[in-house]
Amino acid sequence: MTMNNLTTVFLFSLLSVFALVSAFPIRRDVWDPEILSPNSSTVWVIGQTYNVTWNTSDHPVNITNKIGKVVLATNYIQNYEHPLASNFSVLDGTVAITVPDVEPGSDYSIVLMGDSGNYSPNFTITSA
Repeated sequence: MTMNNLTTVFLFSLLSVFALVSAFPIRRDVWDPEILSPNSSTVWVIGQTYNVTWNTSDHPVNITNKIGKVVLATNYIQNYEHPLASNFSVLDGTVAITVPDVEPGSDYSIVLMGDSGNYSPNFTITSA
């Protein structure tokens, strides 16, 4: 083979390897961290500030969406219009929220969204 043919074969081989590698996308995992607080024995007071916390010890290497949002849900109906917190890293494991002026009750839950959406256990919100 001539030098020109060797160069062509080398470049073709190199481009083939790049094409093969790019055909395998990075595996991204959906992560559904356990919400630690609030829990079923939690009582929050309207207007007070509390931490929502979740377990980050089992997070995957490649998370699909690391930007989190916390919303309040009543009877599993999420209030997307008024998030309690947003634009934080789900790897933080905690975010402070202020309890909005809602009807007191024991059918509230927190939804942590980012890579996946998951609910806390139901907890109680009371008036001041």
